Amino acid sequence: MFSQKTLWLVHAIFSLNVAITLASDPDPVQDFCIANPGFGAMKTAHVMHTILPCKNSSEATSEDFVFSGLKQAGKNFSDTGLSVMSVSPTNFPGLNTLGMSFARADIEVGGINPPHFHPRATELVHVVQGKVYSGFVDSTNRVFSRILEQGEVMVFPKGLLHFMMNVGDEPATLFGSFNSQNPGIQKIPSAVFGSGIDEELLQKAFGLSSKQIGTMRKKFDPKTAR
Repeated sequence: MFSQKTLWLVHAIFSLNVAITLASDPDPVQDFCIANPGFGAMKTAHVMHTILPCKNSSEATSEDFVFSGLKQAGKNFSDTGLSVMSVSPTNFPGLNTLGMSFARADIEVGGINPPHFHPRATELVHVVQGKVYSGFVDSTNRVFSRILEQGEVMVFPKGLLHFMMNVGDEPATLFGSFNSQNPGIQKIPSAVFGSGIDEELLQKAFGLSSKQIGTMRKKFDPKTAR
């Protein structure tokens, strides 16, 4: 007969295993599931997973498994000198249910990809062109960084803050892949100053004045920008 304490321990271990299982994309149960966006998205048991319904497999063609949208360099650059083309089942239906997505990033000379993280995916970055200062910060605030050159690859563990800066004398191009079809992204400046956190808390956390907080909010919160 198990004691009540033992039963609670077994229950805790079971709950942890379930949580770990649900923390990643579900495995596919068929060869492929070409997304059919016209029917909308459906939620799985885990609310973070959004899976698009499949179209009939007999209607699949080779074109469903090819994406040609990353041939050209980015055109719409942010004020930090960054242009990103993200690829997921919404614009590449063949990825649906396969647990992956990817992106092309073009960074102008001196431009940056500001500190951010992906809550649901590890990222692998491959430098196709240029020279990029790149790195991530672990949970002890230790930074792992170096300058990556053409052909080199760096991995950013899931959920850890990472960043990039073009330190070369030509535009840089990188390809990033994720082990989730919906990795999510939180950009640190926007998350802090563009989310509506109480101003007094921000002043105490960063040692900034009310005027400085206002300036940061105008920059990172589109609702306050005029």
